[in-house]
Amino acid sequence: MSRTIDALITYRVIKLLVTGFEKTEAFKRGIIDKDGKVLKPFKTLKGSDRKHYTILHRFAWNMKRILRKVGLGSRLGTFGVALAMLIKEDSSYASYKDCIESAVITYLKEENLYDEILTESKEIPEIDATPYMTCFGVDIYERNGQLVSEYDYAKH
Repeated sequence: MSRTIDALITYRVIKLLVTGFEKTEAFKRGIIDKDGKVLKPFKTLKGSDRKHYTILHRFAWNMKRILRKVGLGSRLGTFGVALAMLIKEDSSYASYKDCIESAVITYLKEENLYDEILTESKEIPEIDATPYMTCFGVDIYERNGQLVSEYDYAKH
C-alpha cells in the first residue's frame, strides 16, 4: 500500500512541475504570481483557498523554481530530471517510471499542453557520453554528481 501511495504522490509532484504557475488555481486566486512567488502566506488563507496551496504545492513549486535557477528551463528536461532524481534516490521507483510518464503525458494531453511542450524551441547538442537514463524521451546525464537534461548538458 505504501508504494502505491508513494507513486500517487510522485505523480502529483510531477504533475505540479508540469503545470505552469498561471494555470494553477492558486494563481487564479491570487495566492501566487506568474513566477510562483507567494503573494498570500498560507497562514493568511481561509476556507477553500487552503486546499490550493498545500505543503505539497509549496514543495513542488519551490523545486520547480530551483530547477529553473540551475538552468533547467525546458519543461520536458525539467520533468525528466525530476523523475530521474527520484529514481536515483530510491531505485525501487524505477518500476513505476513508465506508469508515471504515461500518467503525466495523459494529463498534458487532457490539458492541451502536450503539443506545446513538445514544440518548445530546443536545440539538442551532440553529446559524447552515455545517458544515466531517459525520461519522457529526454536523455538525462550525470555530471559532477548532478543530473542534467540533454538540453542543458552542453551549457555548463
